[in-house]
Amino acid sequence: MTQTPESLSHALLDAARKAGADAADAMVAEGSSLSIEVRQGTLEHAERSEGVDLGLRVFVGQRQACVSASDMRAETLTAMAERAVAMAREAPEDPYAGLAEPGQLAQDWDLAALELFDPSEEPAPAALQEDALAAETAGFAVPGVTQVQSAAAGYGTHKVHMAATNGFSGGYQRSSRSISCTAIAGSGTGMERDYDGDSRTFQGDLRSAKDIGTQAGERAIERLGARKPETGSYPVLFDERVSSSLIGHLLAAVNGASIARGSSWLKDALGEQILPTQLSVTEDPFRPRIAGSRPFDGEGLATQRRAIIDNGVLTGWTLDLASARKLDMQSTGNAARGVGSVPSPSQWNIALTQGNNSRTNLISGMGTGLLVTSMIGSTINPNTGDYSRGAAGFWVENGEIAYPVNECTIAGNLRDMLRSIVPANDARSHLSRVVPSLLVEGMTLAGN
Repeated sequence: MTQTPESLSHALLDAARKAGADAADAMVAEGSSLSIEVRQGTLEHAERSEGVDLGLRVFVGQRQACVSASDMRAETLTAMAERAVAMAREAPEDPYAGLAEPGQLAQDWDLAALELFDPSEEPAPAALQEDALAAETAGFAVPGVTQVQSAAAGYGTHKVHMAATNGFSGGYQRSSRSISCTAIAGSGTGMERDYDGDSRTFQGDLRSAKDIGTQAGERAIERLGARKPETGSYPVLFDERVSSSLIGHLLAAVNGASIARGSSWLKDALGEQILPTQLSVTEDPFRPRIAGSRPFDGEGLATQRRAIIDNGVLTGWTLDLASARKLDMQSTGNAARGVGSVPSPSQWNIALTQGNNSRTNLISGMGTGLLVTSMIGSTINPNTGDYSRGAAGFWVENGEIAYPVNECTIAGNLRDMLRSIVPANDARSHLSRVVPSLLVEGMTLAGN
């Protein structure tokens, strides 16, 4: 492309001013991706995409509107701006809408320290196909695996630039590299499926394709012979693969947009004990090579390290500018946005304090209960925190895994569940959400 995301974002601002906008911000995203999928030793699917997306938000007084396009021609930029201004003039007034003040904007960030982009050469399609084939071969090599449903490898880059009439201008580039495999064991109604995968910013950090295929196959084999568990009240251990969903429900409940609407089961819990006293939930957007890292948020404010839960106590909400204004507070630098949407609060890299025991030790100490390794569906009441999800995993008896289980439902209340969680020490440090396996006492299981 002849125009860069930076030049396009500033061209959009110029068009907005000429169209009569009082203020505006623009986002331009340029990306490319390549994905290869194999099946039974041959190429099943190959896809390459490249494109540029442009987004413009304009303000006319306290009215705002957003438009987006994927056409870089000058006449398109002009039409976008004119359409956005016309839409804003018809929109209802929003007393909380508006850009950041110049003094709030991020300055002097260090992109190099974040290591968001791998400078090594883009892998050739043949190299991606080789990885996918290696994962499939390793999955098939596991005794008992009858099919490898899919094996894939991918690579992508993403460049984004934001600019606004308040003086902000900044951007960054990301890269990603991934391998995945899904294996099937058994046959007929007794078939079971499981997967493994890895995604990293840097190619050199990626796990081997053989390891991923082998892990997928072994997990599928472990699920053979699954049956429903007994109905009753039992301890439930959320495996590290699914445990971050529990913390995800907590993060959703402290989202400033939900708090401002009054639709959160934690809306009156600021300063209260939410987790056990030894546990904290921290946010760190500056971790190198991690997908959730970023130097500034979607409104140009500096991101920051903070403790959302400090020694069990809820310390604050996750806020963008609009939700902060509604609550008469300050933004926490957590605005996320797409090219065609207004900002909304979102967390970056999250970590829960790890425990001192291994997952094996927690299993040994739980007596009889359920180890959950996968979940489907979700019924969460955002106002009360009532929780119900379909689950599958392994039944534990006398502190040992006895047999695989499926087709059961686990239920409880998030406030009660989180207050009693016991973490293991098995969290993967390269993930954006670093959450270990979590033991929850006394959940309701519906099975046989």
